[in-house]
Amino acid sequence: MACDMSTNELSGYADFEWAVQLNRFSLKMIGLWPEETGSSQEKLFSNLRFSCVIIVITCVCTTPSLYLLLKVWGDMMAMIDNILFTLPLLSLSMKLFIMWWKKETLSSLMTMIVHDWVKSKSRDERDIMMRRAQDARLIIMFSYIIMGLSLTILIVTSIFGYTLRHVTNVTDASRPLPLQAFYIYDISVSPQFELTFFIQCITLLMVALSYTGTDNFLGLLIFHICGQLENLTNRLYRMRKSTNFIAALRNNVMDHIRLIRSIAMIEDTFTLTLLQLFLYFGIMFCIYGFLVVTVIFEEKNVSLKRAIFLILVICTAFTHMCLYCAAGEFLVMKYEKVYNAVCECKWYTLETTEAKSLIFLLLRTNKPLYITAGKIVPMTMSTFCSILKTSGGYISVLLANRN
Repeated sequence: MACDMSTNELSGYADFEWAVQLNRFSLKMIGLWPEETGSSQEKLFSNLRFSCVIIVITCVCTTPSLYLLLKVWGDMMAMIDNILFTLPLLSLSMKLFIMWWKKETLSSLMTMIVHDWVKSKSRDERDIMMRRAQDARLIIMFSYIIMGLSLTILIVTSIFGYTLRHVTNVTDASRPLPLQAFYIYDISVSPQFELTFFIQCITLLMVALSYTGTDNFLGLLIFHICGQLENLTNRLYRMRKSTNFIAALRNNVMDHIRLIRSIAMIEDTFTLTLLQLFLYFGIMFCIYGFLVVTVIFEEKNVSLKRAIFLILVICTAFTHMCLYCAAGEFLVMKYEKVYNAVCECKWYTLETTEAKSLIFLLLRTNKPLYITAGKIVPMTMSTFCSILKTSGGYISVLLANRN
């Protein structure tokens, strides 16, 4: 591929590699990176990696955790403690299957992104794209750090025999595992315990990479589209100074249609993911709020490690939900600027034919552009605040039914 590229295209492809390398690292390991080009053999190996990841997560984490939930049914604190791990695992499995199902669509989006990076563009356009890519990189780096700290605390404390969970005779053996689960064999003796501990650590690492990679991949797509909308806005402002207004308008309209279709593809791919995340975050926020009140403020001699772990897990869930809503809000803001640029084209100074051609673009940009959860709720910061407000109201209900 590199042999067929010019110097500018090679430079653009290098920028693309820099922009996506952190997202590619996690998704490629679990077999979900949508290759812009790839042979049938590469796709086969990718599907095999994905299948192995799903089987391991289901057999090692999800199924044993669900079975343990049935065993502790009726003990409110034990159930809540179990749901803190079980619900994210179920949510993750759904997200992984959706991304695998829509992999071809995502591959076409990645092909479009590669084309945007390698095509000829001005320095200002490249700088805008680099800034938006840097925004996406900072978010995923923060997510890696938070997820890594949570996983490290969970594993290290278990190694030294401490637990960050709600301890009962049903859920805990003499030696704690990182993940609360029930297995069909005796894990209290060696070497079953050591092997189970090691397998759980590897599986939890897969879970962390999958959770972070899938959530931040949407951020990568949205921030790239926002960069393209900024470039389109600047071209619209320059369009009225063009010597060939109709040709410039035609190119901008084609680019505008391309971006609208890209957003439609993104929404079609992630709308179910966003809907389940919308419900999942509301439930988790209620549970976390309940635990913070009961564990940190009401229980005596609270372990510092458990308090730190709860705060890190809350920050992780909060960051991932906020990422979706902030990215959606950012998209709405950038598209409003496109509409403003069209309105400021001074159509009254144009020729009649040129002014008429501008009407269709003006009508289309007047329609808001955003992503939705289940094609019902727009993902914006206003929606995020509404979730926090509604979920917070149910914390008092949990506290009232504690006893």
